Amino acid sequence: MTATLGRRPDGEGSVQVQQDEKVKIEEGALVIAVYGKGGIGKSTTSSNLSAAFSKLGKRVLQIGCDPKHDSTFTLTHKMVPTVIDILEEVDFHSEELRPEDFMFKGFNGVQCVESGGPPAGTGCGGYVTGQTVKLLKEHHLLEDTDVVIFDVLGDVVCGGFAAPLQHANYCLIVTANDFDSIFAMNRIVAAINAKAKNYKVRLGGVVANRSAELDQIDKFNARTGLKTMAHFKNVDAIRRSRLKKCTIFEMEPEEDVLEVQNEYLSLARKMLENVEPLEAEPLKDREIFDLLGFD
Repeated sequence: MTATLGRRPDGEGSVQVQQDEKVKIEEGALVIAVYGKGGIGKSTTSSNLSAAFSKLGKRVLQIGCDPKHDSTFTLTHKMVPTVIDILEEVDFHSEELRPEDFMFKGFNGVQCVESGGPPAGTGCGGYVTGQTVKLLKEHHLLEDTDVVIFDVLGDVVCGGFAAPLQHANYCLIVTANDFDSIFAMNRIVAAINAKAKNYKVRLGGVVANRSAELDQIDKFNARTGLKTMAHFKNVDAIRRSRLKKCTIFEMEPEEDVLEVQNEYLSLARKMLENVEPLEAEPLKDREIFDLLGFD
């Protein structure tokens, strides 16, 4: 991947990371990119959604796209090595690697990969994503996969961290019922619309997280054309599972745990059977203040 304007820039006047056609994910797998404001619960959502797909009998691969490389630790119960760190050890001679060097089996057979990232201020997240997908293709690890989930750092969204959108069928946006989360969601909608000019990615919908109410999200959805696909309220079950370093599906079947499990299973079924690409229009910053601001 290289940063270039290309023939059809995704954004006006912008320099974007363009997809190398050689590392394109084959048709057949459902590819989902999960975005949202920092700290909103993207990794928890991604991991539990991966687990839900696996419970429905799907072969799942989750790719963490964050230098913290903690996307998959509730699936694997540990922090696994990153693709970039492992490639660096072999001087980027990928032919020297075996799949077990960078891919790890998690809960219920979910395959887990952590892309990692370049040192702060020195590289591009898009390059890291491209190298990860290239490595997976070289080892034929995408051929027997039904669902691929990218868990992505970045809510502004810059060209590098927008790179997973070039591989995805759908993007899910994780948000809370507050102004800052919705403001970030609005910028993500703009990024998806930019990528949709050149790639197949479309908006899948909104995952409301850590929110008892939906009034602000509903107001924004009605104005922009978005749709809430799942709602995770202020339940303690998700927090407890995170502390135990496991998915919600590994918790004791208490009432609140079963409620969350069923919501994740419902979201997975919707993405497999009933997802409708959304045509949403982001608001200008001033319009968000007017819509959700103080009286």
